[in-house]
Amino acid sequence: MSDLTSTERERILAKSALFNPPEATLPDGRRELVGLSREELVAELAALGEKPFRAKQLWHWIYHQGVTDFAAMTSIAGPMRAKLAERFTVGRPEAATVQTSSDETRKWLFRWRDGQEVETVYIPDRHADRGAVCISTQVGCTLSCRFCHTGTQKLVRNLGAAEIVGQFMAARDSYGEWPSPKDDQPRLLSTIVVMGMGEPLYNYENTAKALRIIMDGEGIGLSRRRITLSTSGVVPMMDRCGQELGVNLAVSLHAVTDELRDEIVPLNRKYPIKELLDACRRYPGASNARRITFEYVMLRGVNDSEAEARELVRLLQGIPAKINLIPFNPWPGSPYQTSTYEQTASFAAILNDAGYSSPIRRPRGRDILAACGQLKTESERVRRAVA
Repeated sequence: MSDLTSTERERILAKSALFNPPEATLPDGRRELVGLSREELVAELAALGEKPFRAKQLWHWIYHQGVTDFAAMTSIAGPMRAKLAERFTVGRPEAATVQTSSDETRKWLFRWRDGQEVETVYIPDRHADRGAVCISTQVGCTLSCRFCHTGTQKLVRNLGAAEIVGQFMAARDSYGEWPSPKDDQPRLLSTIVVMGMGEPLYNYENTAKALRIIMDGEGIGLSRRRITLSTSGVVPMMDRCGQELGVNLAVSLHAVTDELRDEIVPLNRKYPIKELLDACRRYPGASNARRITFEYVMLRGVNDSEAEARELVRLLQGIPAKINLIPFNPWPGSPYQTSTYEQTASFAAILNDAGYSSPIRRPRGRDILAACGQLKTESERVRRAVA
């Protein structure tokens, strides 16, 4: 079994490489420093004859202070700053549009150097000065989940580590949250959910590299406990994610039978429910203190019966789990309807009675199409309209 998993993992990584992003280099030849690992940053500076401590200084300015202008990096000597500015850049994605919802959810349409775009969302907590940044990992998506607006846009390419980290850094710019708050200080942008456009485990190398940068204690310094990665169930990569990153796991489940999940989450045909839940049981670090979140979009008359709630309880037995019940967020042309509140509450009561926390998620940012399953780049909408 492990040999099969290893072979499948290699196949996934090889296919992912076909969608790799362009090199992070400007037309004038300058190299983007955001997205480089510590080791790569040391190597770039060694090529200039500089010692490793310079990389540590740069890392601090880029990821702790949030500085983009070499001239402002005052702990570095003037001639060295000039040399850095000639060869490198510290960039941010271009915010093509920024929308703020009536409930204060904010959505950015970020445009990359090759003209491709993704959406990123910040969801503030209603009751405290904190909130979650929902970041994307791919331009488009390869999964075609039938209830998801993002899934109607074909996969164009993966995002690079710089583009993934850059979304969070640009969101911080927007809220003025530099330098990075220390652990005992409140953070406005307090958590990351890797739940935006794309399937992160189909872009594992770039996603993992970006998250390691974000978790580095001498930079952004966000704890792995404050990062949740969502997957539709790329089973061979789930084990690796748990072992190497140890971030919180969320699983897009949405059905309790293979027959229905095959239809609404086509990835299930490759990795059916039993294989997916077995991978959840193996996930390192999962415990009552760090439960796996199962996401379940409530579709009226499709997956929301009391019988399905009871089957969900049976399936999750032995897994430290929390179930997020997500009201379906309508989008133009969707074939589904939102479950009634009464039916959703009845579903939740069965889960709660069985001992599972099952909050009904309150939709946020619906008025700017920023809610769960609604992300889809404006450029794609415009292109379709023109066509």
